[in-house]
Amino acid sequence: MGMLTSLFTGISGLNANGLALSVIGDNIANANTVGFKSSRANFGDIISQTLSGTSAMQVGRGTMIIDIQKMFTQGTLETTANPLDLAIEGDGFFVVRQPNGPTYYTRAGQFRLDKEGYVVDPNGYRLQAYLMDAMGNITGGIGDVYLAGLMSDPRATSEIRAQLNLDSREATKTWTYPVTGNSSLPTNNNYNYSTAITVYDSLGNPHLVYMYFNKTGVNTWDAHVVYDTSNNPNNPIYAEVSLVPYTLNFNNTGALTNTPPYTSFNFDFTPWGAQTATITINFQDTTQYGSPNAVVFQTQNGYSSGNLIAVTVDQNGVISGVFTNGQVKNVAQVVLSKFVAPYNLTKVGKNLFLESYSSGNPTYGAPGTVGVGTIYANSLESSNVDLAEEFIRMIAAQRAYQANVRVITTTDNMLNELMNIVR
Repeated sequence: MGMLTSLFTGISGLNANGLALSVIGDNIANANTVGFKSSRANFGDIISQTLSGTSAMQVGRGTMIIDIQKMFTQGTLETTANPLDLAIEGDGFFVVRQPNGPTYYTRAGQFRLDKEGYVVDPNGYRLQAYLMDAMGNITGGIGDVYLAGLMSDPRATSEIRAQLNLDSREATKTWTYPVTGNSSLPTNNNYNYSTAITVYDSLGNPHLVYMYFNKTGVNTWDAHVVYDTSNNPNNPIYAEVSLVPYTLNFNNTGALTNTPPYTSFNFDFTPWGAQTATITINFQDTTQYGSPNAVVFQTQNGYSSGNLIAVTVDQNGVISGVFTNGQVKNVAQVVLSKFVAPYNLTKVGKNLFLESYSSGNPTYGAPGTVGVGTIYANSLESSNVDLAEEFIRMIAAQRAYQANVRVITTTDNMLNELMNIVR
């Protein structure tokens, strides 16, 4: 009976080490799989038989694989050129949803846009994120990330900031430009210095606004604002926006003394189908020094509509769109999940995991919170397989397999000797 037991003990060793070799082979095969987490075969002995009724006389029945443990150690982060390639540094998982199907969890962040404009993984499953409203505020809802229909709405100009230096050495000039109905812009006989800036109406149409400055006396200048009122580039009609110019007063050190240093003008943009705009022109920090006329700084706060040209993702997982009008708009924030026992997740292939009873329920959070880790864009997490370690395990499994074969062949030889007794 003892020799027959050793046969089955040897067979258990063959089965267990053969299965361990399969686990090692799977790890090695996925050494270049993005986001892959290696596994380890854990051995356990089979319940022993007791001889002579005492625990001191126990003989084992062999070995078995009691557990194939997933190893969720951090993989190396590799830089890529795709802004939607995402990598997690930490314990979290990306959440992806199959349309009209279940929710999966993955560490593989190879995302891209599908033909419908959704951010998806290589399986076509949609990345889940906290959704944002038009102002870029998180709504709290979790859903698909949709980018195709994004546009940046126009913003009407409400303020112009102009910081200039007006040359104190200039001679005075008389402004004689007609107030309305002019087919051409003023000549330099009417002013000392001019500058121009583009503003935008409520529909995003651009309008070139001209500002003319003429010196009227010691430390005193008038600012005249002129724009085209015709909506006909072939037949422009220039007009001053106001019958009364804005007077700038300076002290004997060249500093502007106007309080407040700004004024507002009403621009009639209705010929373009837009609203009438009230635009404040702020001349704060404008000076009158004995140096040439110059624009030191000039800006305005409006812009036209824009189309999406690029996508960026920051370490907080915020997905932003970059638009042709120069604006950046926050669209969504990637949501990450975390499990109490991630090694009990169910592998379903294609770098995906499913929640199981033993893994516990997922905890959702934004990157950088509740221990889910941070996100790196233009990066992918490589496989955590250590080839050197796998080769050592493979050699150990091979030797153990050979030793168990030797147990079987030795037992077979002993049985042959037993059979030869009757000869």
